[in-house]
Amino acid sequence: MADQPRDPDNTDQLDERKATVLRAVVSTYIETAQPVGSGHVARTPGVSVSSATVRNDMSALEQEGYLHQPHTSAGRVPTDKGYRFFVDRLSSASLASADSKQVRTFFAEAHGELEQMLADTSRLLSNLTHYAAVVVSPPVEAATLRSVQMVGLSARVALVVVVLSNGAVDKHTVEFDRDIDDAALVVATGHLAARLTGEPLSAAVALASELAVEPIEGPEPPAELVARQAAVSVLSAEHARAEHVYIGGAARMASAFDAVATVSEVLTILEQQYVVVTLLQDVLDRGLHVAIGTETGIAPLADCAVVVAPYEVEGEPAGTIGVLGPTRMNYPQALAAVAVVGQRLGRHLSES
Repeated sequence: MADQPRDPDNTDQLDERKATVLRAVVSTYIETAQPVGSGHVARTPGVSVSSATVRNDMSALEQEGYLHQPHTSAGRVPTDKGYRFFVDRLSSASLASADSKQVRTFFAEAHGELEQMLADTSRLLSNLTHYAAVVVSPPVEAATLRSVQMVGLSARVALVVVVLSNGAVDKHTVEFDRDIDDAALVVATGHLAARLTGEPLSAAVALASELAVEPIEGPEPPAELVARQAAVSVLSAEHARAEHVYIGGAARMASAFDAVATVSEVLTILEQQYVVVTLLQDVLDRGLHVAIGTETGIAPLADCAVVVAPYEVEGEPAGTIGVLGPTRMNYPQALAAVAVVGQRLGRHLSES
């Protein structure tokens, strides 16, 4: 879906012929990365005017801030304003059949823990778009505790597995100061499940805290001992409250920009998890799916574009997914890939 125009007044400044010329310049520059000349534009399907007329239109588009001429004798390249005009007027795009098949196959075979699947999803999106891909996990505080399981590893060691409704799995080993048999583990698991299952994580953590120090009358039965120590491990699930960011294809930045300094700055941004999460959310908060150049609000990303979309789990907003690349991005393909992968990710998490 194309973004809403940021400046409605720009719509009236371009007649259909200039708009066609501008679209041809942007499309060609995205494909070739070379300044576009009037002769090439005149030969573009849909442009039915002479090279001289195209040259005059391109000059006017440059004066109005849509195009830029890097050298006197060179053709033109789009400015951020030119890209924005192009993006705002995109019709819905779809993935190529081979890419769609790749997405279907990926999610049909995706299993395992949430963290690994989100990391794999970021790599899938990067492979589809050839840009760096970002997947932000669902916030843990919105999740409920789906199940608690205890598995004996030895006579005095057990594994506590906490599964949350967003698919996250938290595992901890618990050591006891005495031998614990399987019967005690079964009773302890039932005790924990009865108290904590179905509770929001924040409430489950509070209940586990109470359970960990709850007084027991008389000699402490093995099952209660196990439950108390397991409850302490449930508290450690609180460390996962922060959103996690999974980056796929960061190395692709090296081939996306000519300047080494730009690559270094972009990679530094990608390493700052809080900055990435804030950037994606800020773009969505402004009602956009694409931020181009200075629209990102981050100076080192002045030569970059971000395409982002939210994804839902069981009908509720869960996380965000997007790609980061140069302003010379294949916007139709990037928008289609982000939309399709986001929808399939949300559906997969809801079903699993």
